[in-house]
Amino acid sequence: MEAGSVVRPASKRGVFVTAFRNRSLLRVELAWLAFNGTEWGVWLTMSVWAYTNGGAAAVSLIILVQLVPCIFISPYFGAITDRARAGRVLFVGLLIAGLAMAGLALAMALGAPRALVYMLAPIMNLALSIPRPAQAALLPSVVRSPLELTAANVVSSWMENASVLIAPALTGVLLGIGGPELSAGVLAACTLAGAFMMVGIPGPRPLTKPGEGTSLTAEVRESVAAVWRVPAARTLVGVVGSQYILIGALDVLYVVLAITTLGLGESGAGFLNAAFGLGGLLGAAVTATLVARRRLAPALIAGILTAALALGVLGIFPTVIGAFVLITVAGLSRTVFDVTGRILLQRAAPPQVLGQVFALLESLMDAGLAFGAILVPVLVGLSGARAALVGTALVFFVLVAVAWRRLRTIDDSADVPQVQIQLLRRIPIFSPLPAPELESLARALVPVEALAGTTLITEGDCGDCFYAIADGRVSVTKHGQDVATLSRGQGFGEIALIQDVPRTATVVALTDVSLYALEKEPFVLALTGHAPAARAADDMVAKRLEELEAL
Repeated sequence: MEAGSVVRPASKRGVFVTAFRNRSLLRVELAWLAFNGTEWGVWLTMSVWAYTNGGAAAVSLIILVQLVPCIFISPYFGAITDRARAGRVLFVGLLIAGLAMAGLALAMALGAPRALVYMLAPIMNLALSIPRPAQAALLPSVVRSPLELTAANVVSSWMENASVLIAPALTGVLLGIGGPELSAGVLAACTLAGAFMMVGIPGPRPLTKPGEGTSLTAEVRESVAAVWRVPAARTLVGVVGSQYILIGALDVLYVVLAITTLGLGESGAGFLNAAFGLGGLLGAAVTATLVARRRLAPALIAGILTAALALGVLGIFPTVIGAFVLITVAGLSRTVFDVTGRILLQRAAPPQVLGQVFALLESLMDAGLAFGAILVPVLVGLSGARAALVGTALVFFVLVAVAWRRLRTIDDSADVPQVQIQLLRRIPIFSPLPAPELESLARALVPVEALAGTTLITEGDCGDCFYAIADGRVSVTKHGQDVATLSRGQGFGEIALIQDVPRTATVVALTDVSLYALEKEPFVLALTGHAPAARAADDMVAKRLEELEAL
């Protein structure tokens, strides 16, 4: 297919129009929106209900009954998705979660025995563990082109990030209007609507049939063993995983602070949660400054200590305005902590075990949340909510004292591809990427040397790589006519990869050139997994195609 016949809806009408022109994709995205809103809202709803029916200890109990089954079962759900049709898995997960939530709303409204709520809560939470891996597996099967996949991931990312801030705030409004029963009822309706959207979208046939391949238990054990064999990896997994203790503690503290300490009522818990989400969004912007930094341990430690200090100050001086400001600071600092930790993991862990390292890190989430949920009620029972804030802060000061020397050693020995990172930052298509993704992409670059006169890509050939120019100049021609001359800090080959078409031009080295080649899989994954980078890619493709069409 020639460049002039390529459809370019994303550059003309925006990524939302591109995604939503595909009706199946629109339905999947609406189901994803329902899931994200529910995931953030229902946790808060259950915590408020528990606090009004038993105080901080009851909040801890409701969190534990939801988390403990997930600790042992949810690590298997990703593998289960590989063995069944992803669309059906997503439908079943949303349906069960929605029905369980509807049962919870009814039980709360009718004043049913509390035991019924404690029975339905873990069923709901287990079901909510299913949609995330299922949606990721389903998306590539419902899009009709790589460009739609880019747009789909942009929309999914936007919905997920917006939910961090908006969903807790809206839940707070519902809690203020009608209490936990109204909030649970609205969330149940949203989740069931999401399940309805998935009817008739089964997804592709699984590549692995039940009973074939490695057992689920063996897969989990293999991840643990692979990480344990690398001392730096297990240290960092433990340190970075500790952030979930902070989040688990805050899940209880939002409610205790809002209702008891600050007098904000049930809705206040949602607004405090939203403040933490706002801090996380601000922290994502701050982490852009971490790209290519040689030393990351100081930033990681600063993130831990600042988040802990914010909680400690709030415990000593609890005010309404101070609570919103300090919790926002804690959210920002926690994001810096998370990003720097993940970058260090990429630097310290061998490439062959990176996937297992991050899989294990995610599986530690529920255990960390459970520990935080247990810690706070114990501290509240001993000395009150203010002491619980200070005590939670002290946990992280102790963590820093224990891990500081080891983190410094890891930081000193880590390899940083600074040249490659700086080169990618100069290329508009990659510059919007977050720090961990940009550094990961830099590690995937393969150096290529070519003499003057070498044909690097040929018009009409199949595209398998993107090339970044580190030194030298190349000429771009179409049908034998000059189109452009490219030099250091520029790249070529993106159109064939993004739009899945043959090469639209020929590129020849004008001088001896030093290049870095990036294979199609990491290239497309990087662009479709991050909204600003995907938009930059789309803009670049549109500009290149306009230049070619003008000839």
